[in-house]
Amino acid sequence: MDISCSLPPGKDVVVHAQRAEQLGYARVWVSDSPALYSDPWAALARIADNTSHIGLGVAVLTPSTRHVMATAAAIAGIEAQAPGRLAVAVGTGFTARRTFGKYALSWATTRRYIENLRALLAGDTVEVDGHLTRLMHPAGISAPTPIATPIIVAANGPKGLEVAQELGDGVMSVQAPVGGFDWSALLQAGTVLADGEGLDSPRVFEAIGPVVASFYHGAYDAMGEGVDGFPGGAGWRAMIESFPEEERHLYLHQEHCYSVSAHDAPLIDVPALAPMTFTGTASELRTRAGELADAGLTEMLYLPCGPDTDGELERMAAVFAL
Repeated sequence: MDISCSLPPGKDVVVHAQRAEQLGYARVWVSDSPALYSDPWAALARIADNTSHIGLGVAVLTPSTRHVMATAAAIAGIEAQAPGRLAVAVGTGFTARRTFGKYALSWATTRRYIENLRALLAGDTVEVDGHLTRLMHPAGISAPTPIATPIIVAANGPKGLEVAQELGDGVMSVQAPVGGFDWSALLQAGTVLADGEGLDSPRVFEAIGPVVASFYHGAYDAMGEGVDGFPGGAGWRAMIESFPEEERHLYLHQEHCYSVSAHDAPLIDVPALAPMTFTGTASELRTRAGELADAGLTEMLYLPCGPDTDGELERMAAVFAL
C-alpha cells in the first residue's frame, strides 16, 4: 500500500511537498475547493518545479468549478513540466459546491465530464456546450496528445462506483476502502499519539479537531437533525442554525480540514470522535493500515491537519518507515 499525503494549496504548499518528498511519500495530492483554498494547478506547477520525483495529484476536481477544456489544458501543461507524475481525481463535489450553497452534481453530469476529459486528452474532437472543440495546443506549448494521465473517480455509492468501473483508472473514497479495483485510494486524517498522550490533549485537538469538525459539517449537510446523534450534536446544531439560513453554509464549512473555527471549537467532542479518524499509537496505526490493505486499499492519502503540517508528516512517515 502506498502512503501519499493530501495538502491544501496555499503559499506554503511547496515547503510541505518538499518535506513529503524527502520523507518518502508516494504522491502529494492538492485539494480543489476554490472558496477555501488557492488554485490547485498553480500549486502543482510550483511543486513540480521544486521537487524531483514525488507524484502529483488533484483531489477532487469538480466539473462545475472547472470547465473540461480548462482541466484538459492544465493536465497537458503539468504533463509537459513533470511527465508521468500526475494523476487526477474527479467527483460530484462536496465543499467545492457546498461553499457555493449548492449540492453535489448528478452522476450523469460527472460521467459526461469524465468522458469528455478523456476524449480531449486523447486528441479527439468532442461536443462541449453544444459545439465541437478539441485540444489544439501548438507544438511546444504543452504535452502532445494523446495524454495518458490516470483519472480516478471519487465515489462511495453504487452510481459512482459504476462510473469508476466504466471510466476510471481507480476509485477514491473518504469513508472506507473500496475493494475490487487495482487502484483504491482512501483519504484519512489523524495523528500519531506519543506514549502516554491522551485524546484530550491540546495537541491532539489541534491535529484532529479540524477533521472532527468536518464530521459534524457533513452529518448536518446530509441528515440535518441527524447530527444530534453526535456527542453534543444538538447544541452544535442550535449554534449553526443561529446563523441566517441563506448564508449558513458559509459558517458551516469555514476552516474546513484546516483548523477549527471559533464557533465550532467549544462544541465539538474530539476525544469521543477520535476513533473515526486515523489516530493512535504507531503500533495501532500499523495494525489499522494492515486491515485497510486487507480490505482492498492500495493508496492512503494522509491529510495532516492543524498548525504543524511538517511535524505530522514526519510522525506518520515514521509509523510506516517511509
